[in-house]
Amino acid sequence: MNFETGSIDATLDTASRKQRTDMRTRDLVNQAVASIPTLGLQRAAEFLAAMNVPAEIAVRTLVYPHRRRAN
Repeated sequence: MNFETGSIDATLDTASRKQRTDMRTRDLVNQAVASIPTLGLQRAAEFLAAMNVPAEIAVRTLVYPHRRRAN
């Protein structure tokens, strides 16, 4: 078999992601991300912490926006 590495990586990445089930966290993260231009990154992070969003999720979504899920 002859596979292109890029397509395998994309397929594995897509297949390894789980379906989002926590819509509350999704909504909180969306609010925090939307507030960054006006309130700043620090305040967005404080908001997520106050709302008990796991630190792993908060860091991934605020610091690495390209790692966010589409929906």
